[in-house]
Amino acid sequence: MYALGMVETISIPVGIEAGDAMLKSAEVNLTTAQVICAGKYIVCVNGDVAAVRHSVEAGRETAADCLVDSFVIPNVHEKVIVAMSAATPIENVAAIGIIETFSLSAAVQSADTAVKAAEIELIEVRLGRGMGGKSFVLLTGEVAAVRSAVSAVENNEEVMGMLARSVVIPSPHPDLIQALM
Repeated sequence: MYALGMVETISIPVGIEAGDAMLKSAEVNLTTAQVICAGKYIVCVNGDVAAVRHSVEAGRETAADCLVDSFVIPNVHEKVIVAMSAATPIENVAAIGIIETFSLSAAVQSADTAVKAAEIELIEVRLGRGMGGKSFVLLTGEVAAVRSAVSAVENNEEVMGMLARSVVIPSPHPDLIQALM
C-alpha cells in the first residue's frame, strides 16, 4: 500500500533536521522539502505505509516542540499528489469548493478526504507560500458532490481545529474560474 506523510515545523533549521531524520530512518522517497511562509518548513515523503509511518515518527521526534502538524495518509488518492503540483486540467466547472486551513498538513489531509468522499476533481492544493502559513484546497464538480466533499472535510476529526473556513460556490463566474486556473 502506498502512503504519503508530512512533518510541518515552525523552525526552518529544525525542519531541515527533521527531514534528514525522516529520510535516514526508513526507505522512503522525498516528495518535497521546502520553506513556507511565516518561517515554517515542511518535509513530505512517500512510500510503503510502514516506512512512511516510521519516517514521520522520526521527524516528529526530531521536531519536538517545533512541530506544527504531521500526518500519514495510507492509500493516499493519486489526485492529491497531482493537485499538490497544481497540474490538474479542469474543463467543466459546475461548482467550486474552497477549503482554507491553518496548517499545510490539514490541507493535504482535507484534499484526500474530499476526493475520497465524493465524485469531485481537485484543482489545487496550495501549500502556504505567500499566505502567512495558511493553505487551501480548490476542488470542483457537480454542486451536490462539491457540497458533500466539503462537508466530509468539515466533519473529519483529524483536521478539526485546523480548518479556517470553507465555501461552496455554485455556477462560479467564468472570469473567476480563469483567475483560479
